[in-house]
Amino acid sequence: MSKKGPSTAVFDLGGVLIDWNPRYLYRKLLRGDEAAVECFLSTICTQSWNEQQDAGRTFAEGCAILKAAHPHHSELIDAWFSGYEEMLGGEIEGSVAILSQLRANQTRLLALSNWSAETFPFAVRRFDFLRWFEGIVLSGKEKLLKPDPRLYRILLEKFAVDPSDAVYVDDHMRNVDAAQRLGMHGIHFTNANSLQQQLGRLGLL
Repeated sequence: MSKKGPSTAVFDLGGVLIDWNPRYLYRKLLRGDEAAVECFLSTICTQSWNEQQDAGRTFAEGCAILKAAHPHHSELIDAWFSGYEEMLGGEIEGSVAILSQLRANQTRLLALSNWSAETFPFAVRRFDFLRWFEGIVLSGKEKLLKPDPRLYRILLEKFAVDPSDAVYVDDHMRNVDAAQRLGMHGIHFTNANSLQQQLGRLGLL
């Protein structure tokens, strides 16, 4: 029986297959003081600051900028890179099980992630399933961030993907919307059960 639906599955990584959270590290460094952790992550090593490294800025530069402004937090700022592995909580098991099913079905697997090129090797060493992907396009290497359509086009062109023959999975709706505007099938990831059902409706599982 011929398989219907898309033949290529493109996955985001953090929040879909990998449980990444800086709180795992800073709860240890700040001795479980949740208020101090949230203050640090909302005012110093913020999401927007980290996104600049995801967009290609080096951690040496990013940390130097913060340490100049917050010298009394220098050790905590440097820990973002030196302790990065502790931010990796583990694989999101239900999602990785689905990825394994797709692999067994010989679905073409690609990944598109907002991730620093400097810290991604930590994930590669930790998670064997990252080797299942035919290719991975990183924002940090391309110096573009999702949902910029140019980053998606790099993946589509590099791997000769027909957008109508691909499904894109991401935990951020804005990134799913961007994929859909380029003609891809989009799935907003919320949990593994929902992902399984939606991939099933597309004929992939």
